[in-house]
Order: sequence, then C-alpha cells, then structure tokens
Amino acid sequence: MARPVVHTSSLREELLAVTADLVDRHGPARVTLRDVAAAAGTSTSAVYSLFGGKSQLLTAVVDSGFQSFHESQAAAAPGGLQGLGVAYRTWALEHQALYRLMFGGALAAYVDCQPSPEVAAEAMVPLINAVAAAQKAGRLLEAPVEIVAVAIWGQVHGLVSLELAQVGPPDADWAAAYDSALDAIARGWAA
Repeated sequence: MARPVVHTSSLREELLAVTADLVDRHGPARVTLRDVAAAAGTSTSAVYSLFGGKSQLLTAVVDSGFQSFHESQAAAAPGGLQGLGVAYRTWALEHQALYRLMFGGALAAYVDCQPSPEVAAEAMVPLINAVAAAQKAGRLLEAPVEIVAVAIWGQVHGLVSLELAQVGPPDADWAAAYDSALDAIARGWAA
C-alpha cells in the first residue's frame, strides 16, 4: 500500500523559493535546514522528506531556477534572438536571488551542488535553436552554432550580472545599455 502524500507540491515550491532567498541574503554556510523550515512555516522533517538533505535541497533550488529560466526562454523563442535577449534580462531582474545562485558559483564552492547537467543544458536549447534558425535564414554569420550561442549568452550574461551587482556608473541607464548591447550583438553576428 502506498504511503499517503504528506507534503504538497506547493510546499516544495515554497521551500525552493525560501531557500533561494535565504542563501542569497546570508550565504549557503549560514543557512540551516531549520532556518528554511521556519521561514516556510513547516518542519525540518518536511524538508528532509522532500529533498533528503541540504545539498539535495540546494541542487533542487538551482535546477528549479534553470527550469524556470528555460520556460521563460522557450516562451520568448518566437521573438528570435532579440526576444530571447529581452527575456533573459527580464527573467534575471524578476528572479535575482535565483540568478545569483545559478551563476554566482557560491553554492558550488560550499557544497556539492551543481545543477543537473541535463537541466542546465536544456536552458540553452532555445538560444541554440534561434542561432541555428538565423544562420539557416542567412541572417547570422556561419560558425559553429554552439560557439555563437555561448558567445551571445556570455555577452548578455555579463551585462545583466553587472546590472544586478550595480557595478558601473551610479546613474547608469541599464535598460538603455542593455538595448544597445543587444543591437551591437546583432550587428556583430550579422551575415
């Protein structure tokens, strides 16, 4: 006989969100499962039951972030490279804690908590497909698709990371800078 479901998917999602926020604010070393459970209004046994332990919880947070990012990129894919670029920044600004956890490296330095390779790779599929489609249509330079995709990703990632860290002139117009960067990327890779 199967055990009844004690913990709902909404509790799982709440634990993922709370963990991302706590780790972003305090760092992974200072966050305990007790802190996570208290912030989510549940017990530590619920956390252990759903995730197994701290390392598994942190990995689930990062995987969840990559899945959410992928969904955002997939939804923006009909807009081509420009749409993907806009969606990248929008997602990062709306999910700053997750973005920093996914790409900041703090978790990997603390515990064995790399994203699942297939989940992280899937997040890049909309960009790879858009690059391939633009090349096929003759709008982008011919070069290995993965190299072009990683180069474009790195350019938008760098600017978004600077914006989130507020590294730049105090009066920086980040939206204008980002739009200019997207235009420059498009011109730089144009066929």
